[in-house]
Amino acid sequence: MNPIVKNILAVVAGLTIGSVVNMLIIMVSGSIIPPPEGGDITTMEGLKATMHLFEPQNFIFPFLAHALGTLVGAFVAAKIAASRKMLMALIVGLFFLIGGTINIVLLGGPMWFTALDIIVAYMPMAYLGFLLAKK
Repeated sequence: MNPIVKNILAVVAGLTIGSVVNMLIIMVSGSIIPPPEGGDITTMEGLKATMHLFEPQNFIFPFLAHALGTLVGAFVAAKIAASRKMLMALIVGLFFLIGGTINIVLLGGPMWFTALDIIVAYMPMAYLGFLLAKK
């Protein structure tokens, strides 16, 4: 297979599998740490309106979803890539960073979570996914 095509497929696979991991964690989060009383978290509008009710524990699973989704996606991309494995992992991390930044802009949230999420959950996790895939 052409290495360029294989690298593109590696990034697409990383984004797809990482997104699935992200969504699975988000889906189970409400049954482990219940959302605030009276809040509708089933829609973006409801989530935005409820955000002010969130306590620090309500941000644990969103952070884990972002970090582990990126980690797994980058790992997959680095494993599949024909060449430039670190670059493919970091491209996955960049896509997740862009998506996370858009979510923060749309939903808001406390500054500590925004900083933690943007600084730790994306590019460092993508690099760690590359390192794990390299072994």
